Amino acid sequence: MKLVSTFALALAMTVATTTGASAQDAPTESPIPGPEQDPYIWLEEARSPEALEWVAKENERTLAAFEADPRYQQLKAEALAIFDSEDRIPFVSFRPDGLYNFWQDKANPKGLLRRTTLESYRTDKPEWEIILDVDALAKAEGKEWVYQGSTCLPPALTKCMIALSDGGEDATIMREFDTSTKQFVEGGFVLDAKSQGGVQWIDADTLLVGRGFGEGTLTASEYPFTSRVWKRGTNIADAPEIFRGDPTDVWAGDSLLRDNTGTIHARTAFRGISFHESLYFVEKDGAWLALDIPKKASPYGIVDGHLLYSTDVDWTVDGQTFPADSLIAVNLEEWKANPNGARKTLVWAPGERQTKQGGAVTGNKLVVTLLDNVVGKVLEFNFDGTTWVSKAVALPDNATLGIAASSDETDQIMYTVSDFLNPTTLYYTDGSGEPAVLKTSPAYFAPEGMEVEQHQATSKDGTKIPYFIVKPKGMVLDGTTATLLTGYGGFQVPRLPGYLGSTGKLWVEKGGAYVLANLRGGGEFGPGWHQTAIRENKQRTWDDFIAVGEDLVARGFTSPKHLGIQGGSQGGLLVGTFFTQRPDLLNAAIVQIPLFDMVRYHLIGRGASWIGEYGDPRIPEQRAWIDGYSPYQKIVAGVDYPSPFLWASTADDRTHPAHARKGAAKLKALGQPYYYFEDTTGGHSGGVDNDQRAKLQALQFVYLMQRLMGAHTGG
Repeated sequence: MKLVSTFALALAMTVATTTGASAQDAPTESPIPGPEQDPYIWLEEARSPEALEWVAKENERTLAAFEADPRYQQLKAEALAIFDSEDRIPFVSFRPDGLYNFWQDKANPKGLLRRTTLESYRTDKPEWEIILDVDALAKAEGKEWVYQGSTCLPPALTKCMIALSDGGEDATIMREFDTSTKQFVEGGFVLDAKSQGGVQWIDADTLLVGRGFGEGTLTASEYPFTSRVWKRGTNIADAPEIFRGDPTDVWAGDSLLRDNTGTIHARTAFRGISFHESLYFVEKDGAWLALDIPKKASPYGIVDGHLLYSTDVDWTVDGQTFPADSLIAVNLEEWKANPNGARKTLVWAPGERQTKQGGAVTGNKLVVTLLDNVVGKVLEFNFDGTTWVSKAVALPDNATLGIAASSDETDQIMYTVSDFLNPTTLYYTDGSGEPAVLKTSPAYFAPEGMEVEQHQATSKDGTKIPYFIVKPKGMVLDGTTATLLTGYGGFQVPRLPGYLGSTGKLWVEKGGAYVLANLRGGGEFGPGWHQTAIRENKQRTWDDFIAVGEDLVARGFTSPKHLGIQGGSQGGLLVGTFFTQRPDLLNAAIVQIPLFDMVRYHLIGRGASWIGEYGDPRIPEQRAWIDGYSPYQKIVAGVDYPSPFLWASTADDRTHPAHARKGAAKLKALGQPYYYFEDTTGGHSGGVDNDQRAKLQALQFVYLMQRLMGAHTGG
């Protein structure tokens, strides 16, 4: 896939935001709590001896409570069997020298980068050639290396920069690697200082580098805002700077506008002035020319001799208005000659309750995945010389669809098809016909006794909030079913039906119900669904989640005694707001790798980058929005909270473990029951190998069973 590297795509490893005042604009009228006001600020030092001693004691107490449960070992074994399954689909990417896969299992916990041929991949047991053994590398170097992907020089894609993190952090080092020799290049490019950011290949001997280069090169959000051109054989410290944003940006950098053949058509740059607002530039006649596009629009890709833009807001230009979420095209040669004057035409605009999800440019076409009332669809686009023509791709109805892999050189493409109860299926086409089944994931649980329904809850302001429930067939609506409710509701990220896998095995098969809520703030219905629940209106997301909980009780699906909630990152904040605002409605709350102290969040981890989503607590008016819901501040004496289970990762340099730590510490000081666990490796997504992931799953489901199904019974 060769879509243009935009600010939003570049920050895909993080969860994102929308408008907001920059740090330089923030007045100081609202003082931020310091050690005098907040006795737990010392827990914000991720690896201080005092903090790690506190973590060790908390882990010991929590593990004693859950590992002693007779269900724990069974649950962990069931989860590990799923994660280590040899017959799960080995998802791949297309490269000219084969199909590449990154694989982790019991024998290779840190993973193997490997490749095979399409012919071999079609078989039940493909023959794999190992390219990089991360376990062997980590052992040889005495590091907890976690493979974080590679950036390769097109079109051959054999010359790569491999990204590695120590223990799962977002920050990485990078080393040059040759996939044809299967070796790191002796004397090759090496970026050995940990940093966010990345590189792009200009040619075989030149890199465009956007990373931290020492003091004065990171924003308040701890992302780079300068770019350099680095020539082979020179020191990175001597590489000339070719673009500089502003320290008040979220992130900024230079980029290359490439088509699917690898040809560079222009050098572009961006300044992410907030997480969903960017200023774009193109190099023209030796200077940077600002692109006259909305701050919530961005380049999308090159196809059929056209540059495409995507916009999250209505865009009025040249006497026409393109609606939010549209795709707009300009002739590439016209654009290169006159970037702001090239004529714009509509490629696609969303219908009611539609939104685009992902996209890929293959050898000859643009492929876009859509959501239509939270159901997946796929369209192919081509320019016929006069107009843009679209065609629906024949894939199963009423499923979640995704692009698993696509070829830059040909029209080969793979799609995933998934729903709650049916294992994920991989479809393939070479472009000459409709997609056909290539591989099917094994079934990890017995779905015969389960059914899926979709309902709507009415939020506080009257908005209808859809949700899915996976439950036992014929379930008696007497409120006794243990029910797990989850959601996200932020950063225009949708939560969609997908095969339940370990949750199906460890929870639904044991008699529990599972609920997925489609909350405002997410991306299920396009940019507007997100933008109506940010900043001063962020409480709407929390109201939506609470409304779904109330609806589950009102319908008799469950009752407060048997209702639990779960969410991570922004979803951890979601869970925190629910259990502090409506503790009476719950009996369990799993707060995963959360945001939690929203008054100091801009000072913790990458928090400053999310001011556009939540507001700036340094500004009095915006501090008032945040004070209304920040879970850490809302934990008070005299309230019976539902014994929440908070967990985090020491290596999480994104939301940072301080949020969960401080929540647990405050609950402890108030004499409130709680559980806390911290994975000492693993990044923002938790465990970095399958054993760690299985352990985290087992701990959480034991907690849910104890709270919602009864201690040491059933299951």
